[in-house]
Amino acid sequence: MVFSVAIDGKAGVGKSTVARLVAKKLNITYVNTGSMYRAIGLKLLLNNIDIDQIEDIDYFLKSTKIKLVDDEIFLDGENVTEKIRDEKVGNFTSKISQNKKIREYLVYLQQEIAKHQSIVMEGRDIGSVVLKNSKNKFYLTASAHNRALRRYDELKVKGLDVNLNKLIDDMAKRDYDDTHRKNSPLVKADDAFEIATDALSPDEVAKLIVSRVIK
Repeated sequence: MVFSVAIDGKAGVGKSTVARLVAKKLNITYVNTGSMYRAIGLKLLLNNIDIDQIEDIDYFLKSTKIKLVDDEIFLDGENVTEKIRDEKVGNFTSKISQNKKIREYLVYLQQEIAKHQSIVMEGRDIGSVVLKNSKNKFYLTASAHNRALRRYDELKVKGLDVNLNKLIDDMAKRDYDDTHRKNSPLVKADDAFEIATDALSPDEVAKLIVSRVIK
């Protein structure tokens, strides 16, 4: 029987790490919807394209090939898993994700994926829009400071020079953009179970989610 687990939350709350663990524990597919938006954002940035100036956005989207393979994402045949993690791409993606056409197209792709296999899907509108009929909805929270610290540690491990205060400011801006956009804003679904992750490890959060999953 096909079932789904929807995990939502603000940027840096630990959705991806937790969702991967949940998928592994349940032995089902993991889908990072944020990486799909980032792939679109990366293509626009690399080609210096203004989304508002595209005459035929439907053609642009349908001609853009996005493929998820395990924990990697391919854009038009190229593995862009690392490229989409760039902070510039992330901040730009927060802006273009407000575009109605982009959201509608990617939501369609995400719903098609969920029709044919059991999945753990994470993002910002999964429980409220993409998988609104799922019986397993979770909303992760953490303070902006803790979320920025997690991102800071992640980038430092990669050897990148980052400024914590700037990360905190960027996090606050992305929170505002995500919760105030016109199309599919970030909201906690009414039937989602909320988990404060500040004092919990990713594995503890994953175990809590798995214990509440209805197949």
